[in-house]
Amino acid sequence: MEKKLKRTTGSEAMVLGICGGLAKYLAVDATLVRVVWAVATVFGIGAPILIYGIMAFIIPKEEPSI
Repeated sequence: MEKKLKRTTGSEAMVLGICGGLAKYLAVDATLVRVVWAVATVFGIGAPILIYGIMAFIIPKEEPSI
């Protein structure tokens, strides 16, 4: 099964599910991805807020599990 990047939904998603989806894709803890993203935002490395917004429109949501 191939890995696909999807936004997380439900309780896993804090804002739009981008960091949670990246964490699942990279097989790391979501907190680590969120902390790295927050630090990058504070220091303005690569305009992370703009990138986050673009990713929210491009990356599809995962299907809710039953």
